[in-house]
Amino acid sequence: MTTLVVREATPDDLGDVLALMAQDARSPGTPVSSVASPRQRSALDELVADPAHQVLVGLVDGVVVATAHVTWLRVLSADGGLYCQVENVRTDEQHRGRGIGRELMAWIEAAARDRGAARLQLTTHHTRTDAHRFYERLGYEPSHVGMKKYLD
Repeated sequence: MTTLVVREATPDDLGDVLALMAQDARSPGTPVSSVASPRQRSALDELVADPAHQVLVGLVDGVVVATAHVTWLRVLSADGGLYCQVENVRTDEQHRGRGIGRELMAWIEAAARDRGAARLQLTTHHTRTDAHRFYERLGYEPSHVGMKKYLD
């Protein structure tokens, strides 16, 4: 099994994060290049500064091979509880099947438990059937119908 080191992303990681996302660019708005735009650089700076967000990178031998974006949501439901929302989970296609995604999700789940989160939740594009199987193996269950309205 590969040892994954998980840490919060820095501005220097942005190209690697975008490259991982571009490997599976099926959803509208997903980056298709590792070249960061000024808006993406600004967005990462904002996310890194906000304690309600964590852009994570997973490294193997010092190389970024995985990423995820975690948002901590305080809600009125769950008795004012905390939800952990996970998005943009990606593992480099050359490293898939080695347990890296499972390790990254286990790290996130441990962080959610440490913070006392009531729920861990995520969305995944309907076309990502391999991802659906992956999440189901980790104990996630389809629970809601997601709807989006894309704005110009």
